[in-house]
Amino acid sequence: MKTTIGIGVIGTGNISEYHLKPYAKHEGVSILGICDKNEERAKTVASKYEGARAYSDYNELLADPEIDAVSICTWNNTHAEISIAALRAGKHVLVEKPLCRTMEEAHQIEAAVRESGKLLMVGFVRRYDDNAQMLKHFSDQRDFGDIYYAKASYIRRFGNPGGWFSDIERSGGGPVIDIGVHVIDLCWYLMGRPEPVSVSGNTYYELGNRAHIQHLSHYKASDYDATKNDVEDMANVMIRFKNGASLMVDVSFSLHAKENEGMIRMYGSKGGFEVDPAVSITTEKYNTVLNIQPQTDHPGFHFEGAFENEIGHFIECVRTGSQPISPVEDGVQMMRMLTAIYESARLRREVIL
Repeated sequence: MKTTIGIGVIGTGNISEYHLKPYAKHEGVSILGICDKNEERAKTVASKYEGARAYSDYNELLADPEIDAVSICTWNNTHAEISIAALRAGKHVLVEKPLCRTMEEAHQIEAAVRESGKLLMVGFVRRYDDNAQMLKHFSDQRDFGDIYYAKASYIRRFGNPGGWFSDIERSGGGPVIDIGVHVIDLCWYLMGRPEPVSVSGNTYYELGNRAHIQHLSHYKASDYDATKNDVEDMANVMIRFKNGASLMVDVSFSLHAKENEGMIRMYGSKGGFEVDPAVSITTEKYNTVLNIQPQTDHPGFHFEGAFENEIGHFIECVRTGSQPISPVEDGVQMMRMLTAIYESARLRREVIL
């Protein structure tokens, strides 16, 4: 194994910073390539890292033999083509969530992983948060028994980012595929990744991007365009699993709600726990109900720390050849659930997987 791992980052949008900064701090890692369709932006970012070259064509970056692995931080509609090209070029891949947009793309990526022998890790960053790993360890030790029910709610009352997020061709969907993917995946992971058997989902297109709203600001994508919005405002879903467990989720970009909300709760036969907004555990001992507050550095999700853990894990997997905790197979299974939500909503009935 090379002493220094050469890294390329493709896409220089906001999320790329959470890849670049940990790479830059990581011993034995060198950022060698930065690619963006906007060449000037690629040059600006590359100038911050000694030895990094700027590209406007990702194929040129992938042709560099000194680059061993890449982070893909581009629009969802390019995840499949760039991932496959990178794998075929002999690079290891960390691709931002979601893996892609369709099941056809998911299977193509999975096949490319098998054919290339390279690893592909999906950026399910919520798995890498210290609190999530702590709860996963407790769960693996059977402290909660069988987790048979989970529910999550991630509501933005006025939070449609616009731009590519609101363009279904580039994003593949709205809050389901942007926010929902995080909470569905985290619940599924903490439940032990049971096999999904059916999905019932509803999507709503009632409010649009609400560009007329005054006196209340929100994050807007750099390519925000108030005239373009063809993704759902809000969705709710129930997923049933082969082991009898179930998961209920609702998410929104826009909703007539009093405030934003983020909540994840899990219930097992021996105990339950909350992940968001803050970690807590409920169980029984000596015929007494106990509410336990774990003492951790961060009571809730630590965004920057989770990305640092994710990047560190990716580098370790590249060095050792070990399988990541968010492998391509999990990305494919997640796409089964996400695409089934949209299919169920379109058909207005439950979809059997």
